[in-house]
Amino acid sequence: MKVRGQRECKDCGARWSYYETGTVECPECGSLRSVGVEEERNLHTDSPVEFDLTEPREAVDAQPLREVADRAGEIAREYVRKRGFVRGGDLLALDETYLAAQELRHAADVVGRGLDLSDDEELYFLALLRSADAEAAGADADGHGTETDSDADSRPAPDEVPTSMHPIRGLAYAEAVAEYRREMADWADERETSAVADRGRDALETLGDHVKRVQALDGDVDADTAELLVNAARDVGRYLREGDADALASARDRFDRLA
Repeated sequence: MKVRGQRECKDCGARWSYYETGTVECPECGSLRSVGVEEERNLHTDSPVEFDLTEPREAVDAQPLREVADRAGEIAREYVRKRGFVRGGDLLALDETYLAAQELRHAADVVGRGLDLSDDEELYFLALLRSADAEAAGADADGHGTETDSDADSRPAPDEVPTSMHPIRGLAYAEAVAEYRREMADWADERETSAVADRGRDALETLGDHVKRVQALDGDVDADTAELLVNAARDVGRYLREGDADALASARDRFDRLA
């Protein structure tokens, strides 16, 4: 949606940024009587949201894993629901925190069904639970993880994902890229017509085709393919934001490798 970023309380006169708080409630007096005070409305889809898995993580030794997974899935779903990729008219990156939440959400659904898990599958879920919000803790100035967080608590690398869990990562990444692509397209539509925008739209169309392919396979692709899809989406986003020709060339190279 398009909103005015600066708001003013009609009761106490305080001003604040809706882009930062995501609420019309006055942070000073709590009044809901506020108005936008800027002429310009900007596309805005992102909302402030905490991603903290401390509760389910601390319950691992005290509760059945199924119950732990249910709670972790709830937290991840809420985070994904509130997240977006355009803040005050600025296109954000597809960050690690969002990817982690999507992957944990899908993994938690499987574990929460109470199915028998192999040791590798259980360790994979526990690794996600341990690491998914570590990227949020190391967030950038935007309040979200960066594109390439790589601390000790990072999620399992592609070669560490059990083969049986490849569809989990594949579907999670495809859904993340699909949402990011949709918001990139909306953002591009707000820009003036230019060569960058036109080439970007072509790249978005190609990206969409690859997303649909992975979704049609229910995510059943190897983890390296899922990684390629995410990196291609990041390249397209960088091209749209910065007009970086190298980013577009990189995206096209990844598309060829995905074909």
